[in-house]
Amino acid sequence: MRLKDFDNVESTNIDFKEFLEKDRPKSWLKTVSAFANTKGGTILYGVRDEDREPVGLDNIAEVSSKVSELINSKISPVPRYELNPFEDNGKDFLAVNVGDGPETPYYYSSDGRKTAYIRSGDQSLEAPDHILKALILKGQNKTYDGIASEYKLEDVSFTLLDATLKKEAGLIVNKDRDYPSFNLVNTDGYVTNAGLLLSDQGLLKQSRIFCTKWKGNVKGSVEGDAEDDKEYTGSIISLLSNAETFIKNNSKTSWEINGMHREEFEDYPTKAVREALVNAIIHRDYQILGSEIHIDMFADRLEITSPGGMVDGSQIQDLDLTKVPSLRRNTIISDLFGRLHFMDRRGSGITRIIESYSDCDIKPRFSSGVSNFTVIFPNKRYVKENNIKEKEEAIMVNNADYFIVKMYKNLSGKVRGNYLNNLEALFNECGYDRTFGRDKVEKAFDVKKSRALDIIKQLIDCDILEYAEDTKYKFKK
Repeated sequence: MRLKDFDNVESTNIDFKEFLEKDRPKSWLKTVSAFANTKGGTILYGVRDEDREPVGLDNIAEVSSKVSELINSKISPVPRYELNPFEDNGKDFLAVNVGDGPETPYYYSSDGRKTAYIRSGDQSLEAPDHILKALILKGQNKTYDGIASEYKLEDVSFTLLDATLKKEAGLIVNKDRDYPSFNLVNTDGYVTNAGLLLSDQGLLKQSRIFCTKWKGNVKGSVEGDAEDDKEYTGSIISLLSNAETFIKNNSKTSWEINGMHREEFEDYPTKAVREALVNAIIHRDYQILGSEIHIDMFADRLEITSPGGMVDGSQIQDLDLTKVPSLRRNTIISDLFGRLHFMDRRGSGITRIIESYSDCDIKPRFSSGVSNFTVIFPNKRYVKENNIKEKEEAIMVNNADYFIVKMYKNLSGKVRGNYLNNLEALFNECGYDRTFGRDKVEKAFDVKKSRALDIIKQLIDCDILEYAEDTKYKFKK
């Protein structure tokens, strides 16, 4: 094992520590809890976090012994972990590899209080209530949609589901046989949460979709700045249908003659939008009470935001989009949507969404946090028209001058006012072709890690930066 083995590890999966803080064990044990509760990771001792300087450890045997002692006594249940000491360039280092565990949640215990942590980006955060509930269910090998509700089968109806199964799958439903088989009803006759989500009555109040068509490219007040506004409840099958209809009714289709053929141009590719809507419905976190899916349409884009981040705690903006794992939060409704042919069971939705923009200069964007997931579809017609204007402007200026013009057009006042000179210097160093990581942004803007990530997100939202590969970025042409 060498230090270079950790060069390309995602920030979500690694934490650097210059030395072992024996008197402040929470500073690193919360990361052990977070790794065990999400998808595992490594704490690397002997490397300074601020500048990744390898300083080494003085007494690696003592450090290893103390790490084991504190994990075994302070983390409950004890997670799966390995201690891997190694030498590099005459210095000693310790890699503490923590595995994701089946007995979630893994708590950090101190002074009679137990706290579960999760990993979000490169930070270890106390698990919010909805995530803690999900971790408890995971530890019991359950999912939210499989939990029995207080309703009996005779309290609900599945008229829309039955009709859709007949139409899409050719299945004539036998309720005594098929509803238990689909896990919509348990053996005691109680309807599961999956059953409530698919029932006609819409009994889970958080199962809603809010749709808004805004004037221009920014949100305002619904009363004064919305051209259309709808709220939908009911079966998740009807939610999907109503959301598709809203987007279609508020989109335009243009056409032009190319030779002997008429070519049509959609604002948004229908199949890709359906893919994103299906994912929003089946992968959202229904344990976040008072939440709903939001569809916001602007002149230049469509945003679909669903409650709940990535199942494993990752942030999708830090991942290679061609290698995002397919993890299901709600297995029962996912299986049923697959049976209805509403989704591909192979988990290739993100790839298909990106491929649907192969004819467009701007691609869909994805972002996630602890409690939300957003897909942003550029309006193809708007991009086509806007590109013509940008090319006309670009004729008059060189690359650097045009970049400054673009910054003033796109950046919010706060970022522009505070960091314009820093951003211009970073562009002069990297141009459009060189990729760079978060550390470069930290240095250029003279900020800490968390602030650098905030700046990167704002610059991506403003179309100044774009993702390159892994956790690298580059200036967007």
